[in-house]
Amino acid sequence: MDDVDRKILAELQQDGRLTVTELAARVRLSVSPCHRRLRELERAGAISGYRAVVDPAAVGLNFEALVFVSMRQEDRDTVVEFERALGEVEEVLEAQRLFGEPDYLLRIVAADLAAYQRLYDERLATLPGVQRLTSTLVMKHVVKDRPLPA
Repeated sequence: MDDVDRKILAELQQDGRLTVTELAARVRLSVSPCHRRLRELERAGAISGYRAVVDPAAVGLNFEALVFVSMRQEDRDTVVEFERALGEVEEVLEAQRLFGEPDYLLRIVAADLAAYQRLYDERLATLPGVQRLTSTLVMKHVVKDRPLPA
């Protein structure tokens, strides 16, 4: 990956809807070489997809929590089953397995506190192997959806 590829990635992170012609102009390439580089970045996995970024509040998801999960047991089968079940909870936007304590960090959205409480009681607390859930409510986003550094 060279500087031109990094410029292509930086431009697409800012605006994923650029046409190849617009992208080529911004990175100072002609269209054909720009298109070849773009396809190669996609093929190599540097670009894993394109998507719309939706404002959660615009679709009625006004509540966000970070949830720390401590597992009762961490044997292979329990971890696999927990992660599989967690993948089925659509309100979980992100989930990271951590070294140390706690074992997982989840980013969750819900319509409001009542909806989050139902999700917590009915889905999160019943996930396989969970010992403890600790929630922290998000007050505001200070940095969000920042492009990767060049």
